[in-house]
Parts: sequence; C-alpha cells; structure tokens
Amino acid sequence: MQSLIGTKEPEWTATAYVNGDKKTISNKDYEGKWHVLYWYPLDFTFVCPTEIVGFQKLLGDFKDDGVAVVGASTDSYYSHKAWFADRKIFPQEITHPVIADTGHAFSRAFGVLNEGEGIAYRATVLVDNKGIIRSVSINDTAVGRSPSEVLRTVQGFLSGGLCGADWKKGDKFVG
Repeated sequence: MQSLIGTKEPEWTATAYVNGDKKTISNKDYEGKWHVLYWYPLDFTFVCPTEIVGFQKLLGDFKDDGVAVVGASTDSYYSHKAWFADRKIFPQEITHPVIADTGHAFSRAFGVLNEGEGIAYRATVLVDNKGIIRSVSINDTAVGRSPSEVLRTVQGFLSGGLCGADWKKGDKFVG
C-alpha cells in the first residue's frame, strides 16, 4: 500500500447530505482551506453514530481553527437523510456535509474502500490549505476513532511546531 502522505488530494465531486439538503460538493469547495475527511462504513449501525456525533460536537472547535469537516459513507443521500432524522440516535442536527458515496469513487480515490464488502473502512484524511494530504488513518470497521484526537492532530499541524505525544493546543513544543 502506497501512502498518500505528502501527495496532492485527489480530485473528487460527490453528492452530500448538507443540513438535510442534497448538494454536490467537491475538493474545489475546500481549496485554500484545511479540511478533515472522515469515512464510516454504513448508516444504521452502532459505532458510526458515536463518531459522527463526536465530530458534530467538536465542529465549533474545528471551525475556530479554520478547519472544515466532511463525513462520508457508501450509503445513499436518502439513507443519510432518514438516519440523521432519528432524534434518538442523533439528538442534534448534523450540520457538516456527509457524502453519499454509492458509486464508491470517493472512497476508492483515497484507498479506503473495502472492495469485498463494498463499504468504506473507518478512515480519516487531513488535507492542508495547499491541498496536500498531511495525515491518513485507517481502521477496520469494529473500532471507532476519536474525533478529539483528530482535532488535536490538525491543531498540531496548524501550530507549526514540533508537537510531542499528548500535546494540546497552547502547550509548549518539543525541541
């Protein structure tokens, strides 16, 4: 497997659920901006909502740092719309875009598609304001990621310093 670190973000265009509406978004919408792309396997599952809600809860912190957040799965826009409307699962509105990658092109472009199952792995990609991929993390589907660790990582990149383990925004740099 070849790493995407240090490479230009692939060109992509996708249909997304955005505040309940069906919209077309692309990498062009994020030119000149840091952004986090995260994938989860499927709607109507147990681990995925914990991550999506986690990213939503931290959305203000990401925005304060000028970082956009975009989710994605291989489900359809209509599946997203039905799932996000369930207030037992999602007590608050999901306001960041969530891509409906039914054709799998978006997941394939970043190498995060489980071809055998036709679903995305749990993956996170951090892209800087020059369109360069700075971080990639991919998990199998059983274990969720920590949205707060994704925020900490992007804040580390934005700081411009050498950030040790468990570094947090405002901490001293190492070296």
